[in-house]
Amino acid sequence: MSHSLSTSTSTAAPERPAPAPGQEPILLELVDENGVTTGIAEKLSAHRAPGVLHRAFSVFLVDGEGRLLLQRRARGKYHSPGVLTNTCCGHPYPQERPLIAALRRVGEELGVAPALLREAGTVAYRHPDPASGLVEHEFNHLFVGRLDLPADPDPDEVEEVLAVGPAELERLRAAEPFSAWFTTVWDAARPQVRELAPGAGW
Repeated sequence: MSHSLSTSTSTAAPERPAPAPGQEPILLELVDENGVTTGIAEKLSAHRAPGVLHRAFSVFLVDGEGRLLLQRRARGKYHSPGVLTNTCCGHPYPQERPLIAALRRVGEELGVAPALLREAGTVAYRHPDPASGLVEHEFNHLFVGRLDLPADPDPDEVEEVLAVGPAELERLRAAEPFSAWFTTVWDAARPQVRELAPGAGW
């Protein structure tokens, strides 16, 4: 089955070869407040308080009915285990384009490729995670898209995938813990999700 991909074109450094599927990068790309690369750092050290600004991405996918796909993070993860969050998120390898990283990570976590994925801007934030003591200080590249196929999540990464409409999302947010970064990235990406699924009420 073929899938279309929509994104802007840009020049970029050659892609760094990815390690084995399912492995998060050990080194992260550090950036300044404008998203310009300033160096690299080991993943855990970049997340220790007070946090070092680094490049990340967040993906929001909707299904054919315009419902937002959330994931519950696997309970074995060292950071934010068992909480609900956006469809997929992670960190590019140094010199890896965020779009390529987003596609790679959707495949690794959910076992499928989106039918459409497009850029939806960037947002920067610093959010501490009270449970782990780690800090998400990220320059986050946002992507929105559509997923028409059933997900086949990797249980080491994702406990479950939920498809929700606006009312169900608000009910879940009132009843369950979400990731520390969810509100920030959702508020930033929501206008693009609304454009992608105009009849869904987002």
